[in-house]
Amino acid sequence: MSLRFIGIDPNTGDHESPTVWVDERKKELVLQGWKPDPELETECAAFEVPGHAVGIPENEAVIRIPASMVHMIREACDAVERAAVVR
Repeated sequence: MSLRFIGIDPNTGDHESPTVWVDERKKELVLQGWKPDPELETECAAFEVPGHAVGIPENEAVIRIPASMVHMIREACDAVERAAVVR
């Protein structure tokens, strides 16, 4: 298996589990988070960024990650960068 567990939201309850992994084979971050409320998803879909189409592609999703997980995301970024250098 290529997934490396980094961490889970320390404030998570029994039925929620925002989580961070690194896919060491694909050199990618894998994030599990909360679904946004419809208004936030609509706002994200309408956001215009130069060079990109407006909208959220069918194979992508908007998720919310709590600030308490920022250090885990940093750790995951470092891990995936190291994996990319090793190749």
